[in-house]
Amino acid sequence: MKVVCAAIIFASLFIAGCAVPTRATTSNQSEVSLWRGRLAVRVESDQPQSLAAGFELTGNALAGELTLYTPLGNTAAALSWSSQTAFMRANGDVRYFESLDVLIKQALGTEIPVVALFAWLAGDNMAVAGWSADLSQHANGRITARRTAPAPQAELRLVLEP
Repeated sequence: MKVVCAAIIFASLFIAGCAVPTRATTSNQSEVSLWRGRLAVRVESDQPQSLAAGFELTGNALAGELTLYTPLGNTAAALSWSSQTAFMRANGDVRYFESLDVLIKQALGTEIPVVALFAWLAGDNMAVAGWSADLSQHANGRITARRTAPAPQAELRLVLEP
């Protein structure tokens, strides 16, 4: 019996290890994608702030989920949004927000242009007032975006898993 259980567990882990994330398209405006990697956010305020975390991002700017992970792989926060709601689950609590922008600011410490973020992840250097994105290393899974206006200045760095 123990051998059968061990074989089932091994087979399950082996099959799960072979899973590859895919990009599914539901329509040209609501493309649903999956990205994993690490992110770092630095805000140059009077008291500089920084955040570094592993992440998994699914969905699009209209509806999606962003999960942030600690260095040990534990879930630090899980953000979800749609046209009707925006909320964050962290430390056993659920907090609701009036918009995705407010949710992102609370979770990351600064506003991030979410529509542009999804464009940058897709390799499209979408222009956003006050922001400049460096996609020169996009093929290597690296994206950097900097906000110069409005103050305070901020920087977002993403390193995607292959």
